[in-house]
Amino acid sequence: RHGAVKNEDTFKTSPFHFDLWLYFTLQNWVLDFGRPIAMIILPLEWFPLNKPSAGDYFHMAYNVITPFLLLKLIERSPKTLPRSMVYVSIIMFVMGASIHLVGDSVNHRLIFSGYQHHLSVRENPIIKNLKPETLIDSFELLYYYDEYLGHSMWYIPFFLILFIYFTGCFTPVEEESRMPVPALLLMGPSSLYYWYLVTEGQIFILYIFTFFCCMEVVHVQGVKCPRFGDIDHTRVLLPENFVIPQPNHPNSNEDQRYDEGVEEKKPIAVWVVWLWDDKILRKKYPGVIYIPEPWAFYTLHMNNLHAAKESL
Repeated sequence: RHGAVKNEDTFKTSPFHFDLWLYFTLQNWVLDFGRPIAMIILPLEWFPLNKPSAGDYFHMAYNVITPFLLLKLIERSPKTLPRSMVYVSIIMFVMGASIHLVGDSVNHRLIFSGYQHHLSVRENPIIKNLKPETLIDSFELLYYYDEYLGHSMWYIPFFLILFIYFTGCFTPVEEESRMPVPALLLMGPSSLYYWYLVTEGQIFILYIFTFFCCMEVVHVQGVKCPRFGDIDHTRVLLPENFVIPQPNHPNSNEDQRYDEGVEEKKPIAVWVVWLWDDKILRKKYPGVIYIPEPWAFYTLHMNNLHAAKESL
C-alpha cells in the first residue's frame, strides 16, 4: 500500500544511500554525458561508421544499469510505493532509451559525413541533395524517433519514478536531520549533470513541472508532519536537486524554498543568456522557450574550430 511505513519505528530515518547516489552520479557522467565524447575522441578506425561506436556501447550499458539502480532505489524507500506503476515506468524507460539509442547512434555518426546538428534535417547540405527526395522523409522520421518519441518515453517515466520515490521520503523524526557530508559532495556533479540533461534532452517543461509537483508535496507533507526526515537523501539525484528546507523549521519559509530553486537553475540561465543572440541557434530553436542543445552548439562552433586547426 502506497504510503505505508516499512519500519515499525516511525521515528527512525533510513540511512543515506551513498552507494546508490555515487553509482547514479558515475553512470550519469560516464555512460550518458561521456558517450558522445568517447565517440569523438576514439579513433574512427576502431569503430567504423557501419558499426556501433564506443558511445553506443556506453548507451547500452546505461540502458541496463539505470533501470537496475532505479529498482534498487525504490526497494530502499522508507515507505511502500505503488509497484505496478514503477514496473510500467521501468518498461517504458527501457523502451524509450532503446529507441533513442538507435536514433542517436545514426545521427551522431552522420557528423563524420558532414551532418550539422544546429540545422534542421531538411536544411543539412548532405540531406537536402538526397535522391529520391522521399529519403529525406526517412531521415526526418529517424530524427522524430530520436529527439521526440525516444526522449518522451525515456524521460517521462524516469522523472515519474523519481517523483514516486520522492513522495515516499517523508517519515516523522524526533530531531532535525542534516544533510550528510557525502551527499553535499555529490550535489555539485549532480547539479551540473542536470544542466546537460535538461538542455540536451530539451525537457525543460518536464523538469519544471516535476519540480513544482515536488514543491507541492513538500508543502502538503509539511502541514501533515511538521518534522520529517529522509527528504535530504533525494537532493543528490532528483531534478533541481530539490534542496528545499524543511517546513516549520525556525529558519525556513516560502521565500527560502523559492531562492533555493532559483539557485539550482543558474547553470541553465547562464547557458541561455550566453547564447541568447546566436541567430543560427535561434532559428533551430524558435518559440518562447529557447534552450539550445550543447550538441548543436558543438557542431556550430567547436566543430568548425577543430576543422580550422586541422587546415593549419
